[in-house]
Amino acid sequence: MNGQPIEELKGIGEKTGKLFRKLGIETVLDLLQYYPRSYDVFHAPVPVGQLKAQSIYAVAGVLLKPADLIRINGMQLVTATIKDLTGSLQLSWYNMPYIRSSLKSGIPYIFRGRVVQKHGRLSMEQPEIYTPEEYEALSSSLRPVYGQTKGLGNKMIAKAVSQALTIRQLEREYLPEDLRKKHQLAEYNFAVRHIHYPEDENQLLFARKRLVFDEFFLFLIGIRRLKEKRGDQKSLFSMASCQEAGKLKDSLPYRLTDAQQRTWDEVKADMQSGLAMNRLIQGDVGSGKTIIAILALVLAAENGYQGALMVPTEVLAKQHYEAMVSLFWQHGISKNPVLVTGSMTAKEKRLAYESIERHEADIIIGTHALIQEKISYDQLALVITDEQHRFGVGQREALGAKSSGGIPHVMVMSATPIPRTLAIILYGDLDISVIDQLPANRLPIKNCVVGTDYRKRAYDFIAKQVAKGRQVYVICPMVEESEMIEAENVLDYTKILKKELPSAIQVEYLHGKMKGKEKNQVMERFAMGEIQVLVSTTVIEVGVNVPNATVIMIENAERFGLAQLHQLRGRVGRGEHQSYCIMVNGSEDGDISKRLEILNHSNDGFYIASEDLKLRGPGDIFGIRQSGELEFKLADIFTDANILKTVSEEVKQLLEQDPELEMEEHQELKKRLEEYLQSHYDKLNL
Repeated sequence: MNGQPIEELKGIGEKTGKLFRKLGIETVLDLLQYYPRSYDVFHAPVPVGQLKAQSIYAVAGVLLKPADLIRINGMQLVTATIKDLTGSLQLSWYNMPYIRSSLKSGIPYIFRGRVVQKHGRLSMEQPEIYTPEEYEALSSSLRPVYGQTKGLGNKMIAKAVSQALTIRQLEREYLPEDLRKKHQLAEYNFAVRHIHYPEDENQLLFARKRLVFDEFFLFLIGIRRLKEKRGDQKSLFSMASCQEAGKLKDSLPYRLTDAQQRTWDEVKADMQSGLAMNRLIQGDVGSGKTIIAILALVLAAENGYQGALMVPTEVLAKQHYEAMVSLFWQHGISKNPVLVTGSMTAKEKRLAYESIERHEADIIIGTHALIQEKISYDQLALVITDEQHRFGVGQREALGAKSSGGIPHVMVMSATPIPRTLAIILYGDLDISVIDQLPANRLPIKNCVVGTDYRKRAYDFIAKQVAKGRQVYVICPMVEESEMIEAENVLDYTKILKKELPSAIQVEYLHGKMKGKEKNQVMERFAMGEIQVLVSTTVIEVGVNVPNATVIMIENAERFGLAQLHQLRGRVGRGEHQSYCIMVNGSEDGDISKRLEILNHSNDGFYIASEDLKLRGPGDIFGIRQSGELEFKLADIFTDANILKTVSEEVKQLLEQDPELEMEEHQELKKRLEEYLQSHYDKLNL
């Protein structure tokens, strides 16, 4: 029943079904598991005199006079003014002329919407209108806000979810009863209903705790079962010689830091041990993970094998390829790198494939194309993936299966700072190396946390940096409360910047809804210096290296976790010039200001991650953007660290007691785990 196509719900035809599929929703079950990204809380009305810009409020009042309808540039604008004992507030509605006739002066209303500051005064744009009785019925309730796409707004998604909850087939409980009682976990079907429509915050947290527990529980059992099946695998690719890799290391214009040297020694020992390497290398942006990867690739090549480096974007693949060709030429390394990306022409691909198959290519650099394309490797001994949470076990195995000589060594690199305690749980099957030092020649990034009134000065600073030949990232405010979508938000902000900055400055935008080819073109133009200011959502977290970018301005910085802010900041500070991170705090909350001050005073990702861990708690689900690590739908490794640790212990005990889940009380769990492994195999990070 829950596997039925989304189109079987009333009101969803072929056209709307396509929009749902854009969000990854194909079945009723997908819809039920499409959890809200935030919740709209209907707080009590606030006196006009207490309103502040850039927040959503409810205001009670009466119209002083009938609403006006004016036309501006072909647009119809309805305006009205309400008054209470503390002041007056202008209301405006765009292209909704019918509102004018429905509003009566002298009658009490409650208006709810975003308050903005224009021309020195506050106004409320596109407010919803309620009678006091209607608003009282909604008061303090939580309404789901879902991630949307153009043409598919929040109301339509919420309506479909309500219908799905009514017709769904209830799932059988699969968590052992004693486990649920021990940790006070909600029944599964109750949790699904109340994550979408909680009656209050306590009920929401109760439902969320159960679903987060489930996500971690299935993930960790999945990892441990797969790890046991795999065990310590022997490798046919044992490395003997290490002269050329050593020669390259010694001829570099800088010495490896102690942390880099320690990591290189660990990688080398793994590759020479006779067992298949499975190693995670964690290190801040700029800590020098890439040179370790290059040394490992050279080591594999000098022993007569091939090595592959897989990265998330084509732009980054090209940058790595060009940097490697240049490095080998400068230092007399006779190995031959080749590039493979999806957008190459048929002829370019054919030549690359032939070069790989004949083993004329020693090192292959590319994107997912390394798996997807029809490539035959000749003794692929080493697979390195950059930003490990972008590649799952299925994808790495697909690459390993293309190796004619057996199981390759695997090295995964991540710039996501995760405290070591959590990394050991999440990547328990991987050996972990941490590069916790930055090279001595790196200039630390200068940080500042500012209020929204600083924007004008920030724009002036950006213009000055561009005049010096530098480039700038601007990260857009996140859209949570309204039915605006990410793309519209980026476009609006780009328009504002084009007006605020000198016309000679090339301002472009980048957002997650763009097609892959468009994104690549924009990132490539930015990397080449053709675009000076790039307005973007968080899609720039990975995927491009622009040493000339010296400023990143992050709007609504309070909506991100510290670890994610630190990763965004890592887009700058990669070259010889001084770099700056401007974090705009749109909140008046003192606790949020304290949180951002941690970033203001430290550039150490591991320290920041540990502070993030201390500061986060379940209440933060309303204010902090998820870390996005490992593709969990609800769970956040920082906010939910205590649940993660608890689950880790429970999984350990369960598998010690019943390794194959053969006991009668574990049959439903076994069935659920098999379903989970089928659908998540590619995302499990092993």
